[in-house]
Amino acid sequence: MTAKPTILQDLPADLDRERLPKHVAVIMDGNGRWAKRQGLPRIMGHRRGVDALKDLLRCCRDWGVQALTAYAFSTENWGRPFEEVDFLMTLFERVLRQELREMMRENVRITFVGNLDALPQSLRAEIERSMAETRNNSGIHFTVATNYGGRQEILQACRAIATQVQQGHLQPEDIDEAVFEQHLYTAGVGDPDLLIRTSGEMRLSNFLLWQMAYSELYVTDTLWPDFDRAEFHQALCAYQQRHRRFGKL
Repeated sequence: MTAKPTILQDLPADLDRERLPKHVAVIMDGNGRWAKRQGLPRIMGHRRGVDALKDLLRCCRDWGVQALTAYAFSTENWGRPFEEVDFLMTLFERVLRQELREMMRENVRITFVGNLDALPQSLRAEIERSMAETRNNSGIHFTVATNYGGRQEILQACRAIATQVQQGHLQPEDIDEAVFEQHLYTAGVGDPDLLIRTSGEMRLSNFLLWQMAYSELYVTDTLWPDFDRAEFHQALCAYQQRHRRFGKL
């Protein structure tokens, strides 16, 4: 994972290591707009966006954030032009193939969540290989939401639980939050403490709807390809200024 040069290698002195979010989620918005502003094709924005994500992953590792979840491709993104979707699928596959050795070296554990059955077979093969080979890594947990939709995730969890009830394996009165979470794509992954969305859009866009119940939200006008460690530093400073009450006083 070749990172672009950066001046913030160590945790900045104004951040409290004990109050860092354990889990950060990102909605990486603005690749196309970034490319347009540069007079480049949209696909160049996606390529630059991959570089930004790789550097953020390394930054989280360097600074002590335990988990990073990235919204890579939503169920709604299939509605984009065929050429762009095809490029994204090819890009995902190529990046996985090229970066697996580096992820092993850096002890990254990678997980994919979403309806993976709808992805191209060659991409699914790379996904399965990367998850299998990094499964026992003990470093940062990197989750990639691909062909993911929050409403669809909740619906499939409801169907799975209903089937268990119908088969007599589960009683309705035994269904609680813990049981429900076990049937989500993200089972075993803690809820995000902080959600970062770039490009100034003020919505969740069907991302982790159950898991975001008490996540802190941080929105920046910066387009995703320009989101660097200095921007991440600002997001963490804003996070550490908040008092998380979880509905209490």
